[in-house]
Amino acid sequence: MYGFKYHRPQTIEEATKIFAACEEGSYLAGGHTLLPSMKQRLAAPTDLIDLADISSMRGIREEKDCVVIGALTKHEEVASSELLHNAIPSIADLAGNIGDAQVRNRGTMGGSIANSDPAADYPSAVLGLGAVLVSDKREIEADEFFLGMFETVLEEGEILKEVRFPKPEASVYKKFPNPASRYAVVGVFVARTMGLVRVAITGAGPCVFRAREIEEILTKDFSAEAIRNVRLDADLMNDDMHASADYRANLCVVMAQRAVRELI
Repeated sequence: MYGFKYHRPQTIEEATKIFAACEEGSYLAGGHTLLPSMKQRLAAPTDLIDLADISSMRGIREEKDCVVIGALTKHEEVASSELLHNAIPSIADLAGNIGDAQVRNRGTMGGSIANSDPAADYPSAVLGLGAVLVSDKREIEADEFFLGMFETVLEEGEILKEVRFPKPEASVYKKFPNPASRYAVVGVFVARTMGLVRVAITGAGPCVFRAREIEEILTKDFSAEAIRNVRLDADLMNDDMHASADYRANLCVVMAQRAVRELI
């Protein structure tokens, strides 16, 4: 690890001011990606800006037809939230199956979303529920947020403050996890709202994506049998030591069927 200056601001305004003055600064949330990268000298920020003391970026609250989760809220807090278990239990269930206890008590929702790891769980909930992501500069629709592997529309120095999740009529997340890392080999989030269905898939491709073909079929006929013969394009899937592209393409449909059966 290379040397760096450490900062611990108390407000978002202070954090962005520090960032603007840095040669090459990096924000730190849970640190599950950044710190290992620094230890391996794959990342070398001149300044590390720890956001942990910014209380306005933590917590879970209810606002009309949505649930708002602060970006610094830890996975375990999401998993154990009574409010979420009543309003959107699929998010709490998703968080409860991230990594292990150590990861859940350190990692943050916002850090995971802003990192846009292709196998992370939260991006599927963001896209599946059509959430709104709120930064220190603007509000961003879920369909516009994720651009690719480890890439989002967040600009340099922009901070993700919170995420507003609309309450669906019903939703569920089904994950086929890697047995070692617990990352999603394939994870499928299915949500129904006012007769419309959204299906978001993580782990299968370079970035989380909506399976619009499955959405269209389920909107007309919400049954596992209806999507049994869907064939997603394997050329768009990841192909690695954990699973082939063909296997992932098939698994996407299998996990979507499991999700639909659970909702029914």
